[in-house]
Amino acid sequence: MRIRSRLTLWYGGILLVSLAVMAGVLHYEWVEQQRLREENKEPEPAWEEVSEILLFYGVPTALLLLVGGWLLLRKSLAPVTALTQAAERIHLDNLKERLPRTGNRDELDRLTEVFNAMMARLEDSFSRVREFTLHASHELKTPLTLMQGELETALRDDVCTPAQRELFASQIDEIQRLAKIVDGLTLLAKADAGQVTLAHEPVRLDELVRESFADAQILAQPGTVNVELTACDEVLVLGDRHRLRQLLLNLTENAIKYNQPQGSVTIALNRNNGTTDLVISNTGLGIAPEKLPRVFDRFYRCDPAHSKEVEGCGLGLSIAQWIVHAHGGSIAIVSEPDALTRVTVRLPH
Repeated sequence: MRIRSRLTLWYGGILLVSLAVMAGVLHYEWVEQQRLREENKEPEPAWEEVSEILLFYGVPTALLLLVGGWLLLRKSLAPVTALTQAAERIHLDNLKERLPRTGNRDELDRLTEVFNAMMARLEDSFSRVREFTLHASHELKTPLTLMQGELETALRDDVCTPAQRELFASQIDEIQRLAKIVDGLTLLAKADAGQVTLAHEPVRLDELVRESFADAQILAQPGTVNVELTACDEVLVLGDRHRLRQLLLNLTENAIKYNQPQGSVTIALNRNNGTTDLVISNTGLGIAPEKLPRVFDRFYRCDPAHSKEVEGCGLGLSIAQWIVHAHGGSIAIVSEPDALTRVTVRLPH
């Protein structure tokens, strides 16, 4: 039955009840007036009759219509509320979830059916994109490896001129950059498909932070960036050592790359009640407020003009976010343009 028909029947029933109440009141008044006439008594004045009708019929009828209308709207909108709540729970990671159907074959049930069909098409599209990314990245690895090997062999040849050596070295750098992009895409595609298995073992996070701090000091030397470890509490977390090491490398490398000459980077690891906070700050150009919500998008570069001068492919923060979420944590970025950018990673321990 359609919603319009159901609402019409429900509200028609409420009106019939109210009419029955009105008929009862009017019948009572008519019978009472007739009895008074038969007893030769003076009937009630008209204004008193009107007052009694308004009091004994108008007020109950108004209450009945208000309560009945409220209950009617609540019942009729309940499927809409359930549909909205179910739709809010759907995101990229659970496209397999479907909205519940009422089975009434009304407009809402039809809308749910159409929405579920759309979700199925989206799930199929995302699945095809993931499969394409996996296959394409796998197929690209072999030719890139062969090209790099051939160029490295040519670079070691004694007959190469200095200009050729410079050209070969430049090409090897570009191939390594492409290989890094392919590796990042492969990792994210496998993560989206649930094909990445993480270790779940005790890891001394403070040791990884100290190792990353030492690496960051070396990376910061060409740009004369000062790297400082302000706090490093002893922390033991459950997770994958390799992925946590990759997380720290991505964040410290970004803090150094997107910095200004003679700028500074500070790293702090603090143990709190139930959580571990890792904060990495840098004095770079900062990120505009309108661009902050997209910093974790794949291939997104906040400043395309400045990014051309900095090596990168826009996958580092996407990988960092996946690693943090895979360990049950959270990551957030706060930035003040031309002042300070702070990345905060919160992990359970």
